[in-house]
Amino acid sequence: MGIFLKLGWFFKKEKKRYLVGVTFLALTSIVNLVPPRILGLMADQLDQGHISWLQYGGLILAIIVAALLLYGFRYFWRKQIWGGAAELERQLRSKLFKHFMVMDQTFYQRHRTGDLMAHATNDVSAIQDVAGAGVLTLVDSLIMGVSTMIAMIIFVDWRLTIVALLPLPFLAWGAWQLGNHLHDAFDESQAAFSRLNNKTQESVSGMKVIKTFGQGDEDTAAFDQMVDETIKINKKVFKWDALFDPLGTIIIGLTYTITIIYGGLLVVNKVLTIGQLVSFIAYIGNMVWPMFAIGYLFNILERGSASYDRVEKLLDEQPQITDQHADESLTADDLAGDLNYQINSFAYPDEPQLPVLHQINFTLKKGQTLGLVGKVGSGKTTIIQLLLREFDKYDGQITLNGYDIRTIPLNVLLRQISYVPQNNYLFSTTIQKNIAFSQADASEEAIIGAAKKSDLHEDILQMPAGYKTLVGENGVSLSGGQKQRMSIARALLKQSQILVLDDALSAVDARTEMAILQSLRKERAGKTTMIATHRLTSVMNADLILVLKDGAIVERGRHEQLLAADGWYAEMWRRQELEEKVGE
Repeated sequence: MGIFLKLGWFFKKEKKRYLVGVTFLALTSIVNLVPPRILGLMADQLDQGHISWLQYGGLILAIIVAALLLYGFRYFWRKQIWGGAAELERQLRSKLFKHFMVMDQTFYQRHRTGDLMAHATNDVSAIQDVAGAGVLTLVDSLIMGVSTMIAMIIFVDWRLTIVALLPLPFLAWGAWQLGNHLHDAFDESQAAFSRLNNKTQESVSGMKVIKTFGQGDEDTAAFDQMVDETIKINKKVFKWDALFDPLGTIIIGLTYTITIIYGGLLVVNKVLTIGQLVSFIAYIGNMVWPMFAIGYLFNILERGSASYDRVEKLLDEQPQITDQHADESLTADDLAGDLNYQINSFAYPDEPQLPVLHQINFTLKKGQTLGLVGKVGSGKTTIIQLLLREFDKYDGQITLNGYDIRTIPLNVLLRQISYVPQNNYLFSTTIQKNIAFSQADASEEAIIGAAKKSDLHEDILQMPAGYKTLVGENGVSLSGGQKQRMSIARALLKQSQILVLDDALSAVDARTEMAILQSLRKERAGKTTMIATHRLTSVMNADLILVLKDGAIVERGRHEQLLAADGWYAEMWRRQELEEKVGE
């Protein structure tokens, strides 16, 4: 029953709804006592042989009235209790989604997408069952069970009631024992479902890679193996769950047996009438549900408890990137200035003993362009991640117009940055809506203008529905270059103070690259731009170029200065020039 205590915050909040629901549920259980009593009266009058048509019609009418009352009462308790369950589901889903929105990158490194989806779907549904079917089963079984026992004692005989219900404690003990096993088994089952969900998501998302490498059979075999493991784990749940019904059947069978033997003796000895025995047997029929409800209830509660623990564990995780020390008075106008990096060292949270940046010191004046170049793993993307506040724990500071970015509210800082990564994410909607993602109220002219600046407009016009063309999941219908240019158009439409291109031109040809860069220089006049790239032609016009190696700056200057220094930059420039000539 601990899950009801865990959900106490919700039941307290929705107490009016549940009080109304429980009241109508109690009335339903009480009215359910009427038909067995009427059947007993009819049996006694038939046995005595002096029932009139008027009496018979009156009893039939009473049953009809009881049925109508049951119809109305059931409608109202269902509306309130199931409505409460739906409200709990809404609140939990909303809470989880908001939690996902505020969590930082380290959270998503620890949790796979499939796991998070399982928490937001399967676990939430199991918790919802507690507030719906769980409350119904608990209250209905208690009220019906207690009221039926009282009716047995009042209308039939207290001795027969006590003797007939002697097996009930064994049912409660057995349900408690099975419930403990069920909780552990269901916890394992939910974890297995998360793993299977994640495997499915990864395989579907990576279908192109799987087919390209001819790994379809191998991936199918791996999936089948995981399905078998999941089924094996679920069999434990089914095993413990399946034991509830037979246990209830045995107890009910014993109750009927005792009633027939002992009740028959009481009728023979004239202690009970035939009608009372008929009523008692009918009342036992009412007790069938409360007896079976114990097993059903334990199943719901243990599933819900295991799921709630999993969701709460997720919600208890706190983001490392917060506005705890932010100056809420800062606005976008306060940030219009120079960008300054003074990073002595930085290491990723999961490997604090291995610094990945050392002595990163530079100043980028407002309106200037910065180029970041170097080998893979040299630290280019890490420098950008710190600006985006994906990590806050580093020795040093990054300032924007003199303000440490860790004191700038996240919603203010990030609105001033447009970020275009190498691996772009597009939504399953139209090209127009993808470009206008951060500016939902953007005019059609502004969207077309952004597409022209990213050299995408002509490509869009060749598509079946132009800007209304659906791109498919993550832009599956587009080429890599089209995805990158669409992401650049999305960033340009935002008109942010700082534009960050993280190897965002890697999938376009040299001609398209030059066209985009030329458009950017014109569009970004007076605004700050950061370009991380392997292609040096992308940064040859930058105001400052930093050459990185092993997380440190080994060369810095303008294009001409770096060529004159005849270091790594000059060597890579000559090599790329040669590759371009050979390609031509």
